[in-house]
Amino acid sequence: MNKTAVNQNGAMPQSSEQTYYSLLGLHPSASAIEIRRAYWELSKRYHPDTTKLPTAVATTKFQQLNEAYATLSNPERRFSYDLTIGYSRVKVIQAPPDLNHPVSRSYDWSKSAYLDATDRPLSSGEIFALFILGLTFLACLLLAIAIGLTRGEGAFQTQLVQNTPAVQQGSTSISQLTIPIEIKS
Repeated sequence: MNKTAVNQNGAMPQSSEQTYYSLLGLHPSASAIEIRRAYWELSKRYHPDTTKLPTAVATTKFQQLNEAYATLSNPERRFSYDLTIGYSRVKVIQAPPDLNHPVSRSYDWSKSAYLDATDRPLSSGEIFALFILGLTFLACLLLAIAIGLTRGEGAFQTQLVQNTPAVQQGSTSISQLTIPIEIKS
């Protein structure tokens, strides 16, 4: 099968040579579903048993369609075929022409790839998340007020531990429990 190159814009030049894509009537960027759909439509049209074309022409055309579909339906074979015709699925992002020039005017943010968050309305999920956050904050605030009201001023008073004989006796009993151990060598 003759092959032609695809230009930089992705368009195929018009010539007498055909690629598998032009045989199926597709652009090289066609999806697998589009390739399958085009193959089935054309195979019905050019099958030697169902067409009104002469058998020799229909058989040749049907074989070409089968060869094209076999190549384009297999991802590895399609990738190597795309390389042979000069088509690349990789899009190259080029730097803007004024990249290295000093900025003499204010930057036009409408041409920026970074979107401003105020440019779009909030989605329903974002609104729901904000509602839940607000509800949680309000519930925490009400809980703090309820605890403050139920405990009253007792929550803010500190209890002073007085030196009583019971406390002193407890402290001495702890010191009596520790026995120093001497190690003899």
